[in-house]
Amino acid sequence: MKKYVFEIITVASISLVLLISSCASKNSVPPPMFGGPVSVSTQEVKLSGVSYYDEFPGTVVALNQVELRPQVNGYITGIYFKDGDRVVKGQKLYSIDAQLYSANYDQAVANLQVQETNLDKAQKDADRYHALEKDDAIAKQQVDYAEAALAAAKKQVAAAKANVQSVQTSVNYTTIVAPFNGTIGISQVKAQTAVTAGVTLLNTVSTDDPMAVDFVIDQKDIYHFTQLQSKPVKSGDSTFTITFGAHDIYPFAGKLNFLDRAVDPQTGTLKVRLEFPNKNNLLRVGMSCNVRVHNENKAPQVIIPYKAITEQLGDYFVYVVKGDKVSQQKIAAGNHIGDNLIVKEGLKEHDVIVIDGVQKLHEGSQIQAGADTVKKQ
Repeated sequence: MKKYVFEIITVASISLVLLISSCASKNSVPPPMFGGPVSVSTQEVKLSGVSYYDEFPGTVVALNQVELRPQVNGYITGIYFKDGDRVVKGQKLYSIDAQLYSANYDQAVANLQVQETNLDKAQKDADRYHALEKDDAIAKQQVDYAEAALAAAKKQVAAAKANVQSVQTSVNYTTIVAPFNGTIGISQVKAQTAVTAGVTLLNTVSTDDPMAVDFVIDQKDIYHFTQLQSKPVKSGDSTFTITFGAHDIYPFAGKLNFLDRAVDPQTGTLKVRLEFPNKNNLLRVGMSCNVRVHNENKAPQVIIPYKAITEQLGDYFVYVVKGDKVSQQKIAAGNHIGDNLIVKEGLKEHDVIVIDGVQKLHEGSQIQAGADTVKKQ
């Protein structure tokens, strides 16, 4: 009985092996070849001068902007503009209830008149006592008293005049005017709103033509931008342009306004400000844009196709041909120029690199690159 079971199992095993062999013969695939040469395309590195744009994120700002806040307490009694209006320097914008300040002014003026009357009396007394002194008709002490009273009266008048000027200033502050030509924003208060001196924000006025664009550069680029700042600006100069999105290019070129006085020690960057005309009011405060700085470098540089590069943990590499094998070479990447990339370090003229098939390679891979695949840039 046991022998019979063993024979059945043996026959089944043989049948299973024959079945697998039969299936394998119908779908036969040659075993993969390991270690053979990889077919790639290569290119010889050449040097050439390049013209490209350095790009930086920027923000549109006003060359001059002021927040309007009251300098006296009170209630808003009048608003004399429409939100978003263009305003001119000295134009009346807001009024604050001036009754209390006007009353204080009238009182200060009346007090000044009293003090001036007292001064006139003190002056006459002093003059009369001096005349009597010449005839020895009055004691010296009386003359001294008259002189002291005259001096005190003069000081009282001076104090009263200062008080009048102070109260007059408060009266003037009840009317708020535009500090310069520009555009005013949306009013933050309505009529009859109570406002507090130096605290309540009424509105913001900013210049709108020209406008500025601020961006930051790395401290290593300061020398280059200092040279750009000292370069004479010629008509039609398009060194500085800005874009909004991929294709919206602002139609007017800008000029370098200034470099900030100091590098930010936390970030190692320096603020740069450009100035752009804005006659059509296309630029608004707070807009984000891309600043393009035209860089025409006539010095020979290495330029390779971007597809030749592999990235590993934030570092960039290319495969350099060494005989019939490749070696992975780390590079310092520069600016993109279309489908190409400037290489700052890591390659030299006449090096041959792989430009197609890099995904199939590793350090020391054997390659097959016929003479027709070696291209010159």
